[in-house]
Amino acid sequence: MSDPHTGRCHAEQAAGRPVGVTVAQRCSRKWVHVYFRVLCRTVEAPKQIIPKSIDDYLEQLSKGVFQAGISWRVVDAKWPGITKAFHRFKVERVARMSDREIDDVANDERVIRSRPKIAAVVHNARTILDLERAGGFKRHLASFGDYESVATDLKRRFKFVGDSGVYHFLYVVRQPVPEWHAWAEAHGKIRPKAAMATRPGRSRGRSAPPARTARPRARQSARPRSRTPRGTRTRTRR
Repeated sequence: MSDPHTGRCHAEQAAGRPVGVTVAQRCSRKWVHVYFRVLCRTVEAPKQIIPKSIDDYLEQLSKGVFQAGISWRVVDAKWPGITKAFHRFKVERVARMSDREIDDVANDERVIRSRPKIAAVVHNARTILDLERAGGFKRHLASFGDYESVATDLKRRFKFVGDSGVYHFLYVVRQPVPEWHAWAEAHGKIRPKAAMATRPGRSRGRSAPPARTARPRARQSARPRSRTPRGTRTRTRR
């Protein structure tokens, strides 16, 4: 059992050993793993990183941009070519890309050739650069009080970044994210447990025919039954 205040199990407290994560964090990581394995169809949850520069932020944000509507397996297979096409995601270099350079990348077979997504990466690089010059991009992420506030801001500022893309980005760069199961229910990714429990079952195949009402049988008048003894024949009058 675990302590509700510290999240540490009693055995760990008795031994006096430091605990890396709390029980709530373990539960959250478990559901994050389920999310990336089932919903996003990946083999395992992506590795978290410690961003060393704004270039790392742009790279992780761009993964969610290219993944929109595409399997993660395709994105991972194309990612080495995408990294080279975008100058290893150097924010200042990507922000200077012209329309002609965007067209050249859109014709490159090494990348996912979606011009709107390629143009979105350039737009997002310029936005990150503006926030970095205004006071720091990392400080901007930490300036919000809760997850929904920062998620709303990112979806408003950046292109091709939706609910799943924001969750993926913040999780990978080690920003606070909510427990996955509660987040998925709130954003319609999975059906709430209460709705699943109260939902009536569906019949497979054809719908059931309407129930038939049995008609009452007419009562027969009681009359004596004539019995013919065995071995005798009944003669018919002519």
